[in-house]
Amino acid sequence: MGKYIGIFACFLIVALDVTAGILGIKAEAAQNQEKHLRLWIFECKEPSHDAFVLGVAAATLLSVAHVLANLVGGCNVCSQDEFHKAAPSKKLSVACLVFTWIILAVGLSMLVIGTISNNKSRASCGFTHHHFLSTGGILCMVHALFSVAYYVTSTALLL
Repeated sequence: MGKYIGIFACFLIVALDVTAGILGIKAEAAQNQEKHLRLWIFECKEPSHDAFVLGVAAATLLSVAHVLANLVGGCNVCSQDEFHKAAPSKKLSVACLVFTWIILAVGLSMLVIGTISNNKSRASCGFTHHHFLSTGGILCMVHALFSVAYYVTSTALLL
């Protein structure tokens, strides 16, 4: 029974991350449809409400997927001495866990920066902020790969 719950959790994590990625890419497309004036590295762009909503949804789904991945994967971080004596699968599990946290930090930051730039109260001119939402969306999909790898390697230790 636990095996089927794990498989379902992996599919749910992948579905959440892929949906977040698609929403991030759609938010970038909605942002690019707005009027903008560009002069070298400075840009004046109208905020897009659709891009704002899609960016918030993508950031939320990425966060939920990350929490779920950490809950089902468990926390098997240990002391440095235990880590050096640990089996390669445990080291790989910790590496995947670290990568999921790094990808979460970078991807969520990019989604939040892209979302904030589409807030209606922030209609101003400044430096160009290109592709934050789409890059954050792509990182959501990469997060899915490392989350599933983390789950598989952390549960392989229990077998």
